[in-house]
Amino acid sequence: MTSLLFTPLKLRSLEIRNRVFVSPMCQYSCRDGLANDWHLVHLGARAAGGAGLVMAEATAVTPEGRISPEDLGLWSDAHADALRPVVAFIRAQGAVPAIQLAHAGRKASCASPWKGGQALAPGQGAWTTLAPSALPFGHFPAPRALAREELQALVEAFRAAARRALAVGFEVVEVHMAHGYLLHNFLSPLSNQRTDDYGGSLENRARLPLEVTRAVRALWPEKLPVMVRISATDWKEGGWDLEQSIELARWLKEAGADLIDCSSGGLAADAQIPARPGYQVPFAAAIRQAAAIPTAAVGLITEAAQAEQILACGQADAIAIARASLRDPHWPLRAAAQLHAEIPWPVQYERGKPMF
Repeated sequence: MTSLLFTPLKLRSLEIRNRVFVSPMCQYSCRDGLANDWHLVHLGARAAGGAGLVMAEATAVTPEGRISPEDLGLWSDAHADALRPVVAFIRAQGAVPAIQLAHAGRKASCASPWKGGQALAPGQGAWTTLAPSALPFGHFPAPRALAREELQALVEAFRAAARRALAVGFEVVEVHMAHGYLLHNFLSPLSNQRTDDYGGSLENRARLPLEVTRAVRALWPEKLPVMVRISATDWKEGGWDLEQSIELARWLKEAGADLIDCSSGGLAADAQIPARPGYQVPFAAAIRQAAAIPTAAVGLITEAAQAEQILACGQADAIAIARASLRDPHWPLRAAAQLHAEIPWPVQYERGKPMF
């Protein structure tokens, strides 16, 4: 029986060789936002490992949009040049190179996880964080509320980063609207208490995220897809939820988005998240059905049979693998063997290919 996980997925004119996506996972390994050998080896290994799409980590569109000082950036041509060999290697392995463009908003200016993950102190190089309203995340310092006249510069920062990504060969761009970062801050009523036309109603709270999406779509080639990652719920009463996510997905589709990458949480520091295998899959299923747009499921999806079942049940169109990929960069090769799917192996590794 043919494995759905290892059938191609076509988005616009781009055919992705299978439906295993490597999720963007921050590596906190840059200096001044520049990609280096770590990114080449990390992302390259997952391309050689058989994934259909390999997505670079959350990539800051401005210096202050970084989560930590060690985040990847794309706010200059030098940052683009540093990514060229990474993109070339991913493509040479037959995978689709993708990049997630982000601004960390009020969750920026933090230490890397293995340095504690706390908000940086002034003596540690802290910078002023930005958000729709001056409401802090948990015990983090309060951000500065963005003035209305600053918002178009943010749209332009996303547009410019997308232009650089295209110039170095990325074939998919994803706009990050999840995990409590800037565009999610605008979407959620828990973090957006503006009284202008970028706050209040759902239409107003979605205005900046949609402006960013349209700006990126306008310069991205018609034949190539634009994806959007959202948090489908804040897991907090009075916050962002699935109903609003479905409406947003409809608007994103009209704006030219081709797939919704369905995650959750990250905005409320005290949210109670019922994490368990596949706990976010129902969001992908609901958005796929109600908004009539392809979705990717992500979150504690670790086994080949589990991933195959999600696709077989029509709950998503692709499976985004995160921590399982950190544990095993060859997860797709192993999953294909378990599902008795015949997929190409790197010729250098064929001696290790299992026999059915």
